[in-house]
Amino acid sequence: MEIHPISGALGAECTGVDLSVLSDALMFEIKTALMDHQVIFFPNQNLSTVEHRDLAMKFGTLDIPKFVPPFEMPKVKGHPEIYQLLKEKDDQSINIGGFWHADVTHRELPNKLSTAYIIDAPDYGGDTLYSSLYLAYETLSEGMKSMLLDLRAVHTSEMPYGGKSVRSPAISRSQVIAAEEFNFDMNNVEKDVIETSHPVVRRHPDTGRQLLYVNRGFTSRFEGMTRAESLPILDYLWRHTERPEFTCRYRWSERTLGIWDNRCVLHCALNDYYGQRRLVHRISVNEDERPSS
Repeated sequence: MEIHPISGALGAECTGVDLSVLSDALMFEIKTALMDHQVIFFPNQNLSTVEHRDLAMKFGTLDIPKFVPPFEMPKVKGHPEIYQLLKEKDDQSINIGGFWHADVTHRELPNKLSTAYIIDAPDYGGDTLYSSLYLAYETLSEGMKSMLLDLRAVHTSEMPYGGKSVRSPAISRSQVIAAEEFNFDMNNVEKDVIETSHPVVRRHPDTGRQLLYVNRGFTSRFEGMTRAESLPILDYLWRHTERPEFTCRYRWSERTLGIWDNRCVLHCALNDYYGQRRLVHRISVNEDERPSS
């Protein structure tokens, strides 16, 4: 497997590998590359739904996505662990993931990592941005690091999802069709606002490196403080994590698989491909234990 870094901060493209044939030696290489580069991409793959699932299972327990209104997550028939992000050419609906975030940090056990397999890619647009939370922490002043060290932050589903439990009229036609076609379970609904707290300075369980564990999508306030008291510092930290020199940008092509480490990476999906179809299959893996410092 050849590894080609795509920025000075994080990210690498991996070539010369067939992910449909997984040996123990290859999985060791993949996991090592992910720890080293935080987000990795494998172009020119030809994965079936089962092969995509089997690869994700090598990393841990698969997440079963819930319907979180107004963001409907249609699932692939027979595979409740796989949801599809589908936009048809004429869709002008909301852009799922169009803000800087790590996935589902409002849960006690957030996603450890996520995978995305691009089935239909637009000719241009639809890139994804990624940012390193290692670099975000390491470039803070010593005074700021000291202040944040013992703080915990409250992460809530009310931030990106609005705390609503009804279907939004903004839901796209193609997603409604896909939900019906691919057996979306309306009983698997995250109806209530969920909140949990995590350390602001987190230690990665595999690498041992410290990182800044806040994100604009889910982090609401510091534990023991009001939102008004927290916002000035949080706003600074959010903007700090999103600095261009901490990021990479990836242009997807069809049959590319991406894997990113949600514990130390933020991502943001761009919605700049109106008039083109895009279809992505997503599988996420849950953390083994709660984030700790």
